[in-house]
Amino acid sequence: MRGYNRAPAPSPLGVSLLPLTAPDLAKLQIDRLAPRTIRRGRRRWAWLAGLALALAAGAAAVGAWLGAPVEVQTVTVTTAYPTQAITALNATGYVVAQRKAAIASKATGRLEWLGVLEGSRVREGEVIARLENRDVTAARDQAAANVKVAEASLEQARAELADAERAFRRSQELLAKKFISDSAHDAAAARYEKAQAGVRGAEAAVAVARANLRSAEVALDQTLIRAPFDGVVLTRAANVGDNITPFSNALDTKGAVVTMADMATLEVEADVAESSLGKIRVGQPAEIQLDAVPGERFAGVVSRIVPTVDRSKATVLAKVRFASPDARVLPDMSAKVAFLERAPTPQERKPVAAVQKAAVRGEGASRYVYVVADGVAARRAVEVGPELGDLVEVRGVAPGERVVAGAPERALDGRKVKVAQK
Repeated sequence: MRGYNRAPAPSPLGVSLLPLTAPDLAKLQIDRLAPRTIRRGRRRWAWLAGLALALAAGAAAVGAWLGAPVEVQTVTVTTAYPTQAITALNATGYVVAQRKAAIASKATGRLEWLGVLEGSRVREGEVIARLENRDVTAARDQAAANVKVAEASLEQARAELADAERAFRRSQELLAKKFISDSAHDAAAARYEKAQAGVRGAEAAVAVARANLRSAEVALDQTLIRAPFDGVVLTRAANVGDNITPFSNALDTKGAVVTMADMATLEVEADVAESSLGKIRVGQPAEIQLDAVPGERFAGVVSRIVPTVDRSKATVLAKVRFASPDARVLPDMSAKVAFLERAPTPQERKPVAAVQKAAVRGEGASRYVYVVADGVAARRAVEVGPELGDLVEVRGVAPGERVVAGAPERALDGRKVKVAQK
């Protein structure tokens, strides 16, 4: 029957199926563009996420690269002298005193007094030690007494001579007047001659006595040990109570008491190679550097060249004296001598800061170095002066600072650095 709605037929599964209208069918159509759009969005997000991860990783790598210390070689800014540019030859040697003596006594005895220590300054003729000398003093006193006895005998002989002379004169007058005989006059003459001989004998005895006194005084003086020149005591070889026997090697005896040197005669004895002998001459200016005083150079002059060659070393000994004495210079100090081509100017004698040439970068007026402090390199502009051998003078850095040398040409300013192990 028309217009009659029939009930839906049951499905084989027991589920009723309603009839579908056109709008409902339209809703059931498959949208083929939606999955494609979803896939594109997912790929875009994946690409963006990958890009972000790559950027983050790159930033982390760059940060790690920037934060990682750069391995570099460093050198120290040193103190140099402009005279290095006019040095003709370098040599080594030792400081030696030209006046040096081991002081001993000519006498033999026990050391009774010693008045100096190492480093004591003494004057020429000053008594620095004394031997036991009571026996010698007694001998000197005896000799002095003998001189007085001889002088008294001389006075007696002179008085006898005066009396004999007066008697002889009277005898001559009386003989002229025939008041006495010739024999009486001869007796007066003989007495006068005898008195003259007695005076001469007494004078000789006085001379002998005085000579004996001088000998005793010399023997006494030999027990006093005196400084032969102005100088400084270097070593002390004996103590009070030691037996001093300078001309013997007897057991438990000492020879020299002290050793001293004249500090005004200090020189440097340097060995110069035989092949370099033509580079030095007497009167040539030189600079002396002592290991004990590393921060200063002393002016010197070549005083002598020993005219003989050491066969074993093939060297010639050159002696360089100091231009002015210095209390810091001591005998036997090791020294380095720079023989100069000419006399340096006062400005050339002043030390300057210098560094190896490889540490200076840039060209022209734009010269700079990388100064390393607390593990960080900092760029610093410097002024470059003349070359000093393997070094170059720089102004703008101080001696003792460390600078980068031999690093690759890349930005190190502000970068952390570490010193490469050699």
